[in-house]
Amino acid sequence: MKFYSKITFSLLLVTSTALLSCSSDDETKPIVKATIYERLGGTTMVADPDNDGQMIEQGRLSYRKVVNSAIGLIVADIQSNASGNLQAHFAPLLAETGTTQTTNIAKLSDNLTDFFSFNTGGTNAVNTYSGLDMVSAHDPAVNQRMGTKASDADYTKFVGYVGAAANANGVASNTELYTDIVAVLESLRTPIVQK
Repeated sequence: MKFYSKITFSLLLVTSTALLSCSSDDETKPIVKATIYERLGGTTMVADPDNDGQMIEQGRLSYRKVVNSAIGLIVADIQSNASGNLQAHFAPLLAETGTTQTTNIAKLSDNLTDFFSFNTGGTNAVNTYSGLDMVSAHDPAVNQRMGTKASDADYTKFVGYVGAAANANGVASNTELYTDIVAVLESLRTPIVQK
């Protein structure tokens, strides 16, 4: 009889635990994945390395680093005079001179940082994107800052540069975060590629 009551008690304990762990509340709560912005540091405030005495959200800083690295790779590509470089797209920006934050390259950096921050989970006003829609922004007839329309190959090259910039800033290619960032870029291919 002792053996039977131990088995019964054990079964009751296992059944109770199973029922508690499978309650209906758990079934209705979907698993929510953190946004890309949150995974890049989110709204945690950190010192802005480019502006002494100012703070910046870590997610925005992470995006700004990737954007600026990508712009550096694009400029290096253009200066190499290699065939198939992105010169024609960025010629109006590179024709400008000046080192202040009001240059078009600085504006491009700010716009891209705003765009990616806002559209991947950033919610504060500083992350509001107020630039042109994607079709207009990439049409030289509408946007004087765009030198020519992009082909599929041009955009693939651009995505590669953003990927390399992400790698250079600590986002490894074999991670879910990297894959999610590339997926955002690929979701923009159709409105950007216009040639």
